[in-house]
Amino acid sequence: MGQSTSAAGNSILNRRRSKSFSLKFPMESIIKPEISQPDYTSCLPDECLALVFQFLNSGNRKRCALVCRRWMIVEGQNRYRLSLHARSDLITSIPSIFSRFDSVTKLSLKCDRRSVSIGDEALVKISLRCRNLKRLKLRACRELTDVGMAAFAENCKDLKIFSCGSCDFGAKGVKAVLDHCSNLEELSIKRLRGFTDIAPELIGPGAAASSLKSICLKELYNGQCFGPVIVGAKNLRSLKLFRCSGDWDLLLQEMAVKDHGVVEIHLERMQVSDVALTAISNCSSLEILHLVKTPECTNFGLAAIAEKCKHLRKLHIDGWKANLIGDEGLVAVARFCSQLQELVLIGVNPTTLSLGMLAAKCLNLERLALCGCDTFGDPELSCIAAKCPALRKLCIKNCPISDVGIENLANGCPGLTKVKIKKCKGVLGGCADWLRTVRPMLSVNADTVEPEHQEEASNDAVGGLQENGIEFPQLNSQIMAPSIASSSRRSRSGYFKSGIGLFSGMSLVACTSRQRRASR
Repeated sequence: MGQSTSAAGNSILNRRRSKSFSLKFPMESIIKPEISQPDYTSCLPDECLALVFQFLNSGNRKRCALVCRRWMIVEGQNRYRLSLHARSDLITSIPSIFSRFDSVTKLSLKCDRRSVSIGDEALVKISLRCRNLKRLKLRACRELTDVGMAAFAENCKDLKIFSCGSCDFGAKGVKAVLDHCSNLEELSIKRLRGFTDIAPELIGPGAAASSLKSICLKELYNGQCFGPVIVGAKNLRSLKLFRCSGDWDLLLQEMAVKDHGVVEIHLERMQVSDVALTAISNCSSLEILHLVKTPECTNFGLAAIAEKCKHLRKLHIDGWKANLIGDEGLVAVARFCSQLQELVLIGVNPTTLSLGMLAAKCLNLERLALCGCDTFGDPELSCIAAKCPALRKLCIKNCPISDVGIENLANGCPGLTKVKIKKCKGVLGGCADWLRTVRPMLSVNADTVEPEHQEEASNDAVGGLQENGIEFPQLNSQIMAPSIASSSRRSRSGYFKSGIGLFSGMSLVACTSRQRRASR
């Protein structure tokens, strides 16, 4: 009887539960008939769908390729840029990868230092499947040799941009590219080894003599073997040399004699002198000049360039604080280069004399940056503020300016849109907020510089106490020092007082311990 009563009770309870569940969640709301939505993209031609994919980044394109088979095919056939990890096991995937991406024109092959890179066989297979390749970038492909590069150049003759870095093939491989790629426009060689295997007279621009427009050489031990390439490029527009050994004066003289219309020259940590700069002055079409840490260049060479290169628009000078380029050279730039739009001075010491001339003569000056200029103080900043109405962007780093100069800046330069102030010890933290309040439309990027000597002194004292075995007492929350990033003199004094209180508390604990020992 007890069991039957229990079974009847359970059945009633289950009916109540099912009834309440059906009231809360009707079956019509749980099980719905699937209604197939129409695929509107099926009405789009493949060309329109490919055009939509071109506006997406790489990650979104990968997600779209997983939607359906048609999207995957269209996305693969219209992907022109591809970047691959160039490890040795890539050779087995080359057929499948380039069967899907059969329209690639820009290819990047990069390998990390700990892995074995692809070899000549893999590069040849890629070249056979990408005969329309326009741009190739090789990074850390150490297993490639001159033989593989020669075979690649024969298969990809339409190459326009070639860039390689940290590879082990030599100048013969680069020479093969120059000899076979008649449409080559940009050549970038960085950190290649084995340049001693060929005589300088055996390498030249080859078939790319008429098309080569940009040459970049970086960190090459024997980079001068590309001298004939630089001199023989008939339409050279841009030349960039970074940290290449050897004396480059004679080579730059040979290049400048022909004056092929060079527009940009970048020299960084190169052994060049005023002889090279005087030769570069023959390039009357020069618009962009970078002189970075070239200690043998002086005001004389800069004045020679300014006198003849009157179309100069961008000038970057890193004087390395050698004081060989200063007011004299900058005054010459102001006198002859009236079209100057951008000026960057690092480790150069201009004064109001040269800055006033630049402001008065270069009316199109829009971007100005000064870093580590010991003579650029409040008078110089006030001169810029008063005489540069067209200035839009200003960057000042590690210069002896103060709040007075910032106040004068706020009252001048009506066209200024962005200002950056870094590591200027005389500028207080609250000055940036004040400048934002006075000029609401101005973008201000400034940091707060704290008195380093107080912080260092307190750190040294704390370190000495810890070494002597004295324990720190537990400080109350009211005695804790304020945050380091203080923005006013009041907070600085508070920080100093809190430091005194901290050490006085320590001395009190030490004295109390001595008295207890003496009483014992």
